[in-house]
Amino acid sequence: MNVVKDKIQQVNRLLEELQVDMWLVAVRESSIMADPVLALVVGNDVTWQSFFFYTRKGDAVALVGNLDEENFKRSGCFTEVVTYTEGVREDFRKLIARLDPKSIAVNYSPDNPSADGLTHGMYLTLLDYLSDTPYADRIISAEQICTKLRSRKLDTEIELVSRAAVLADDAFKAATEKITPGMTEKEIATVIDGEIAGAGAVNSFDTIVNAGEKTSPGHGSPTEAKLEAGDLLHVDFGAQVEGYCSDLQRLVYFRRPGESTPPQNLKDAFETVRDIITEAARCTQPGVRGFEIDAVAREMLLDNGYPAYQHALGHQLGRGVHDGGALIGPKWERYGRSPTIELEAGNIFTLELEISLPGIGCVGLEEDVLITQNEVRFLCPRQMELSAK
Repeated sequence: MNVVKDKIQQVNRLLEELQVDMWLVAVRESSIMADPVLALVVGNDVTWQSFFFYTRKGDAVALVGNLDEENFKRSGCFTEVVTYTEGVREDFRKLIARLDPKSIAVNYSPDNPSADGLTHGMYLTLLDYLSDTPYADRIISAEQICTKLRSRKLDTEIELVSRAAVLADDAFKAATEKITPGMTEKEIATVIDGEIAGAGAVNSFDTIVNAGEKTSPGHGSPTEAKLEAGDLLHVDFGAQVEGYCSDLQRLVYFRRPGESTPPQNLKDAFETVRDIITEAARCTQPGVRGFEIDAVAREMLLDNGYPAYQHALGHQLGRGVHDGGALIGPKWERYGRSPTIELEAGNIFTLELEISLPGIGCVGLEEDVLITQNEVRFLCPRQMELSAK
């Protein structure tokens, strides 16, 4: 299956749904500054100024530099490939006039970084090329197009994210057999990364390791801190399969000498986090907005005597670990309007939260879920019990 070609067909349907005549993707030197949509609907890097025209009528036209032509013709994704050598201005203006769109969506957005790929320089270039034409006043934001395109996963995309989740979970299980007290966070990360690589995948982001409470959970890199008896090992990691990402958090408690089970306060915290994820998944349905689900999770934490987490409960997964669009989170300024967007079938989200326990560490879990019309499906086996060694 050609995912790019299928996503282009999805674009045509979205343009009809949103009543937008044309989506225009404008890029250059994509190895340096790549628009996030390139991997979805272009499929190749470009060197010079390049323009990709997608229309409600079903056109998918690539206007690229002459030496980039061959890759686009070979791909079979475009209904037409037009090339230029010295300059693109006249070819661009002829194409716009021929396609004659009443609206032209381009990639800018204050809230969604995956829909904000048009650089300021290319925006100024567009305005220059459209000067003295009626089309300069027809530019609108492509935020909705980008958001729905990334969020509504095709069957192949769902399969790839599922494979990435299962592979990552299996890799962690294999790694735990090799992890022992005395290892540093860096060494533990190397073991986990090795299992992911050994399974034929790559990391979807740099593995995060917390040995007890020696380091803070978040986005910090592993350190030389050593895992010791009495520590809760917390790992945030993921695998990437054919460009699609998973994102999980897992826990293992390392018992002190003479300890037969984890401390009761740790077991209580683990069960609270696990049960909140279960309830959040039950609430995650088409038509629900992310802030509503996040509020349920926060209320459950407070009802159990724990402070609220300081981040969103869940983000989307796909070509990126943070795949943009709707967010399951609070209506904070930093999240813009993302928590107010209605969830849809075909969305893939993480569900994640944590409780910090003094002297023990970060009790954090993260699961990957798919929203369908009738249910939420976990994409790999959940961590339902607290592992202890």
